[in-house]
Amino acid sequence: MSALIWAVSGLLFFLGLAAVVLRRQLLAVFLGMELMVVAAALALGHEATRAAAGAEGFVAVLLVLAVAAAEAVVGLTLVLRVHWSGRPAEADSLRELRG
Repeated sequence: MSALIWAVSGLLFFLGLAAVVLRRQLLAVFLGMELMVVAAALALGHEATRAAAGAEGFVAVLLVLAVAAAEAVVGLTLVLRVHWSGRPAEADSLRELRG
């Protein structure tokens, strides 16, 4: 069972990494980064159950997911701001956000 969890976590991480590296649209890059964070949280949660960490490991997983949720709010706000400004939502075409 441990190998399966590690395989799923690794697959999710590399799918997210491929989305970040290969895609140009901001939303796809953002979703790839979130997929990488979820894969890391899955691996951390699995190790927390295997080790004698107990509640401390799950608190660490919740902390990682809370930071990821805050990152999602900021990232989606920036993506929507670019979309509403009428500029193309591709990572290569943006250098700075002008208000």
